[in-house]
This record gives sequence, C-alpha cells and structure tokens, in this order.
Amino acid sequence: RTGSSPLIFILTGIPSLPTSSYWMALPLCCLYLLMLLGNCTLLWMIKTDHSLHTPMYYLLSMLSVADLGLSLSTLPTMLAIFWFESTSLRFEACIVQMYFIHSFSAIESGVLVAMAFDRFVAICYPLRYASVLTSSLIMKVGGAIFMRGICVVLPVALLIKNMPFCRPRVLSHSFCLHQDMLRLVCGDVRVNSLYGLTAVIVTKGLDSLTILLSYMMIIRAILSIVSQEAQAKAFSTCISHLCAVLIFYIPLIGLSIIHRFGKHLPPLTHTLLADAYLLVPPVLNPLVYSWKTKQIRRRFLILLCQR
Repeated sequence: RTGSSPLIFILTGIPSLPTSSYWMALPLCCLYLLMLLGNCTLLWMIKTDHSLHTPMYYLLSMLSVADLGLSLSTLPTMLAIFWFESTSLRFEACIVQMYFIHSFSAIESGVLVAMAFDRFVAICYPLRYASVLTSSLIMKVGGAIFMRGICVVLPVALLIKNMPFCRPRVLSHSFCLHQDMLRLVCGDVRVNSLYGLTAVIVTKGLDSLTILLSYMMIIRAILSIVSQEAQAKAFSTCISHLCAVLIFYIPLIGLSIIHRFGKHLPPLTHTLLADAYLLVPPVLNPLVYSWKTKQIRRRFLILLCQR
C-alpha cells in the first residue's frame, strides 16, 4: 500500500461477458428472491407450527439460517457487478466478505453432520430417539457448530490482513475467497496456506468423513430390516438430507480440485463452480425439503388454501 491510499481489489463477473449484463442480473435477482422466500418461509413455518418443534426441524432451521448467511454474504458484490458495473471493493470489505462466506460455509457443513447424526439415531436407535436428541442437546450442538464456524475462520482473516499485495489485484470471482486472495499476495504464504488447509480439513474434511460413516451404519441398519416396505420407508427419511449433502459437497469438492489442479482450465469453469457452490445449496435446500418432507409439504398446502 502506498501512503494513505486504500487497497482496492477488482472483482470479476463472468469471463467473456460484459460487466453490466442485465440478462445475467435478472436471473441472479430471481435466484436471490427465491432463496429468501424459500428459507424465510421454512423458518416461519417451523417457528409457528408446534408439530414441527422437533430435533429434525430445529436442525433444518439452522440449515436455513446458514443458507441465508451464505447467500447474503455474496449478494452485495454480485448485484453491484451486474446491475451497477461496480467491480472495485476495498480490502477491508473484501476481508469481511471472505470471513462471512467461509464461516457460513463451515457452519452449513457442521449442520449437515448434525442432521446425519439425527438420521442415524432415528433409524438405528428409534426407541431412544426422544431421550437422546433432546431440544436442549440440539441447542447446545447448534451453538457449538456456530462457534466452530466463527472461530476456525477468524485466524484466516487475521493472517491475510497484514499480507502485502503487490501484484495486479484482480480476483477471479464476483466475491472474495481465501484461495483467490492468497494467490495475489507478494510474500511468503506458507503459514496462510497451511492454516487454510488445516481449517478445511478440521471442518469440511472431518465433516464429510463423519457423514460417510453415519450413512454406512444407516445403510447397514436398513439392510437388516426384513420388510422391504419398511426398508423403503426408512430410506425415504434420509433422501432430503442426502440431497442437501450432495448439493453442498459436490460443487465444494469440484471447486477445491480445480483450485489445486485445474489452473490450465478456462476461467469460466472456475467461475461457474464457485457460483454453484455458493448459490445452488441455499436455493435448492428449501425446495428439496418442501418436496420430500410430508409435514412441511402439508403445512405449505394449508397456507396456500388459506390464501
């Protein structure tokens, strides 16, 4: 940084498209409105319907909060680029956005683990479900998940805050990500890279392994059921959660692989995967749970009939 002039980053929209692209801005606005409507409606239904005050739906409300946080973290810069051709972002604002994106991503990953444990107890130990997964335990687990997301990502922001940026400060996406900012640092980034990798392993790495282990035990329990009808019913209770896991982890894994090994790929590939990772789960999760969960679908139909 020279003198007192602020450090500015330049955000990139979609490669090969003009910065101000209304045919991209309108679908983006529709996606954000759909995300807000879906998640807020889900939260409102869970809050107002006492039959939904169970561990499964408390966890679903936490997932909606994480989805809202993830989407609202990207909303300002995405709309600024495509509506107003505003591609510049101050360094401090970039750090804040990066922090919230990675924090809410870690929180969502933790909530998916808690939901996998919920399904594991419901299928493998159905008689002990109510005594094991009490409301107070769910609140404590939720608090621990949110604290983990907040604390694990904080050193990432603090470490990169004092790094020198002396290369062209053009980021690859419409928002700030740690890996993207790190490649613009002119200095030793070994500590930043090592801690960033550790944070990913401690959160999403362990989380994905825990979810995989949970479903291995769930599948074993389902296969031990004699009745095929009972097997299908037990498995159907997991479909919504499985869809949420795949929607979240497939773009995340793809983005991680491309950042590490896909530097030769066209920039559009990086952009689309990053956008899918941050925009698709918050939009699809409410739709998946509304479609596959009988209680939410029934409650939604009642609301429509009342109107």
